[in-house]
Amino acid sequence: MLYYLFTYLDQQFNFPGAGVFQYLSFRAGAAITLSLLIAAVYGRQIIDMLRKLQIGEEIRDLGLQGQMQKRGTPTMGGFIILASLVFPTLLFAKLTNVYIVLLLVSTIWTGLIGFIDDYIKVFKKNKEGLQGKFKIVGQVGLGLIVGLTLYFNEHVKIRVYKPGLISTSIGQVEYGSYQDIKSMSTTVPFLKNNDFNYTSLLPDFIPDQYTWILYVAIVIFIVTAVSNGANITDGIDGLAAGTSVIIGLTLGVFAYLSNNKPFSQYLSIMYIPNSGEMVIFCAAFVGACIGFLWYNSYPAQVFMGDTGSLMLGSIIAVLALATRKELLIPIVCGIFLVELVSVIMQVSYFRYTKKRYGEGRRIFLMSPLHHHFQKKGYHEAKIVTRFWIVAIILAVISLVTLKLR
Repeated sequence: MLYYLFTYLDQQFNFPGAGVFQYLSFRAGAAITLSLLIAAVYGRQIIDMLRKLQIGEEIRDLGLQGQMQKRGTPTMGGFIILASLVFPTLLFAKLTNVYIVLLLVSTIWTGLIGFIDDYIKVFKKNKEGLQGKFKIVGQVGLGLIVGLTLYFNEHVKIRVYKPGLISTSIGQVEYGSYQDIKSMSTTVPFLKNNDFNYTSLLPDFIPDQYTWILYVAIVIFIVTAVSNGANITDGIDGLAAGTSVIIGLTLGVFAYLSNNKPFSQYLSIMYIPNSGEMVIFCAAFVGACIGFLWYNSYPAQVFMGDTGSLMLGSIIAVLALATRKELLIPIVCGIFLVELVSVIMQVSYFRYTKKRYGEGRRIFLMSPLHHHFQKKGYHEAKIVTRFWIVAIILAVISLVTLKLR
């Protein structure tokens, strides 16, 4: 909103300093600063309110060191992230930008699903929370919205170079121009000619106009997988929030480069018009997560609950899809992937061995993976720090794909 206000003041009255709102760097800096301030100043008040309402975490005794000491710690702290993220975005981003609208819808949508889950756990005293099938329905619904928007919205395009010839008195001269086109191309990491079109996945007997069905199905899978991966990762103090900071910074770099003509040409990466506004959202996202981490780092004064974890995963998924970097998700979101896969492996192997040998056996001492290391005697602060280090390494590898092909 402030963008439109100061743009009007600059154009109509030549208001001193108003033109600075045209710069992404200024608005991104303002967004991350405001999100940090909101989380730092109002985070404590939100925590006190949650404690007053007796919205505390019910802890099951799983035999983990220091686990039972966390009983009663306020949960639903995802509201801190939600408020710290949404308000700066509304103030500093272009609200008519399709990517900003999509990200705000994703934030509120999954935040609401997570809130319902937490509400059932806390107030209905049902430890299972919202039934899994209803969570999946909500995530599939969001995937449909995201997939259909990215496929059909007229403002979601990429810019390509169109070579040509022009006849002159001395013969034909080569020339070229840039055009914005609708395309379902995405980026394949580590390949030289790294543009891949989803249409090529269709069998020859299926017309190209049905590509949208395939694309939407892929988007639904990505949104559901990353959202659940983030949810599972949120198991010890600071792990999900800190990892999300690293991922958010990485995706923010991709969004900036994808909307910067000199950099996109130099790096030979896909130019995505209007994607630069996502830098504002990424800045607010990083600031909100860091601000929340102030209270969520060990020993946690508040937990984000599903209100926060489902929201973080969906935001990251949509950012990756919008920047055409979804094939990098296994790398940039490697921590989420490993955590999710560890649960799938543990459950699958347990069921298989129980059916075959009559008793269930385990691959890990406990899943998700961070609990395995807790069982081995590692302090959770050390586990979180080492997971962050791995996340930074994965982020660097993801950025290296810009040039290494």
